[in-house]
Amino acid sequence: MDGESSSSSVAISKNRKRWFHIFLYSFFVLSCQATSTILGRLYYQNGGKSKWMGSLLTIIGFPVLVLFRFFSTITQQPQTTTTATTNTNFRNLSSFTTIGSVYIGIGLLVSATCYLSSFGLLYLPVSTFSLICASQLVFTAFFSYILNSQKFTPYIVNSLFLLIISSTLLVFNNESQTAKVSKAKYAIGFLCTVAASATNGLLLSLVQLILRKVLKRNTFSTVTEMVFYQSIVATCALLVGLFASGEWKTLTGEMKSYKLGEVSYVMTLVFTAITWQVYTIGLVGLIFESSSVFCNAITAVGLPIVPILAVVVFHDKMDGIKVISIILAIWGFLSFAYQHYLDDKDLKKNLEGVPNLPLPVSSQDKDDRDNKQQAANSERSIEIDMIPKS
Repeated sequence: MDGESSSSSVAISKNRKRWFHIFLYSFFVLSCQATSTILGRLYYQNGGKSKWMGSLLTIIGFPVLVLFRFFSTITQQPQTTTTATTNTNFRNLSSFTTIGSVYIGIGLLVSATCYLSSFGLLYLPVSTFSLICASQLVFTAFFSYILNSQKFTPYIVNSLFLLIISSTLLVFNNESQTAKVSKAKYAIGFLCTVAASATNGLLLSLVQLILRKVLKRNTFSTVTEMVFYQSIVATCALLVGLFASGEWKTLTGEMKSYKLGEVSYVMTLVFTAITWQVYTIGLVGLIFESSSVFCNAITAVGLPIVPILAVVVFHDKMDGIKVISIILAIWGFLSFAYQHYLDDKDLKKNLEGVPNLPLPVSSQDKDDRDNKQQAANSERSIEIDMIPKS
């Protein structure tokens, strides 16, 4: 009786700890998704002009991941030895050139996404920018169809249709005068934001493919290392752009002429970089503590936060078109997440008889079931699906 009571107490304690982590990561995603976008716009709103600096802010805070990895390793000692052994075996079997090329390619794609996004934050109202970024899911599904054999079910098609309509409505929303930019710059900002959503969708699909086919490991340490190394490459690429463009020469004058003062200028840059990385930590943590389905749902819940904050902070105009766009975008996200819930439920039924096998969260992972069963004997891993980012 004492043994059963003790084991029950341990199970309850672990469950409470897990839900605490889920709550914490959800808070990271919801708060930092909005805060980082608002701070990015605040930089441009008050005198910031460097697109390379704006791009760099989204990625340069990657050293925060080192602390996250360190504390996560401490709290997961039983998995540390296995992970280290697995990583060692993996490195012995894998080509350094191949892995290096993967990290460089993904890192350059990340830098391109960040640079394109900076045009959107510079020329568009932040509420419009946030809603256009929702179209990322459309591109993610399209590229996943090509690269990862993603099936287009009725719920997926419904989601894509709603998100396309949501973004298209914003084309007819004449905000160039409100944003105090010319129509040409407004159009550039719109197109660059769409392009950033497209490259981000390609990025997420490539990451999923790389984890399944190249790295062949979807463990916590593998994903964290991949994010860390690609961030180093992206940061180096953006720094080269900053110095090659000559924009670094204007930063001192930019700081002195910043409307909120020099201290506020530095604090804006620092907190923007930190919040972007905390947002990334929240996404990765949610996927490993729960699933990508839950992560998608949390992101959908956070979608209206940025436009609402933009109305309060920057006095963005919230007209009927934007309200309809927000509703359609949320509907599209939820439809997409519900399809993945059905996939997860279906796979759970099919895998009930397989011991110690982690449950993937997307339909294309059925083909990898045999590979997953071999890996399950050494380490329990959770499949990465998609990480939507505004």
